[in-house]
Amino acid sequence: MTMMPGAEPISVDGSSTGVLLCHGYPSTPQSMRGWAEHLAAAGYTVRVPLLPGMGTDWRDLNATGWQDWYGEVAAAHDELSRRCERVFAGGLSMGGLLATKLAQDHPGLAGLILVNPVFAHTNPALRVLPLLQHLIPSLGGIAGDIKKPGVVELAYDRNPLKSMYSQTRLWRIVVEDLPQLRLPVLLFTSREDHVVPAMSWQLFLDRAGSGDVTHVMLEDSYHVATLDNDAELIFGESVEFIERVGG
Repeated sequence: MTMMPGAEPISVDGSSTGVLLCHGYPSTPQSMRGWAEHLAAAGYTVRVPLLPGMGTDWRDLNATGWQDWYGEVAAAHDELSRRCERVFAGGLSMGGLLATKLAQDHPGLAGLILVNPVFAHTNPALRVLPLLQHLIPSLGGIAGDIKKPGVVELAYDRNPLKSMYSQTRLWRIVVEDLPQLRLPVLLFTSREDHVVPAMSWQLFLDRAGSGDVTHVMLEDSYHVATLDNDAELIFGESVEFIERVGG
């Protein structure tokens, strides 16, 4: 199994404040690297795990499911918790979904930072996905929705359908428990997103039980906003949020 160059997990040791970042689907930590480096420069301890089945070949992803991805995130959280006084979690797209699941399972998390998270979708093809996953191994890719010229997301150019179906099962689990989400949240959403519809983040805002939710609209980025024109805004606002919430 050969890893794509640049897909390696990211680990930087710093202060007693830890930040766990989760990349999206079917992507790699490369989409989080700038964010991770900014947080590390601010002095935090940062972890960005490579999720199972990603960063190699799309067929490897079809042999995994949400339990595998979440298991890697949970293990990274446990390691951070042993060395840090407080831990924040953040994520892009499906990484935001996994980070939200982590926050639901670990209410002691200090805060949650979400960038264009996916909790639901309006694509009518999803209705036949339970059957289609057994007939077709993959469809065209969904990665690389970036407005900034010349920027490339390191991700698969195929969407493996068995793993995609597994992801949709996690949507329902997380959405059902959103009213129990109580920790502070910083939510970034792109005005123009060609991957995740606005109804996804609207559903989050409607159901999340937190009384401390800051919503920032990104005006100059598409879905992969951590690599796009508003990346520096995300990075800077994240540090301000961590300082405000974590003291």
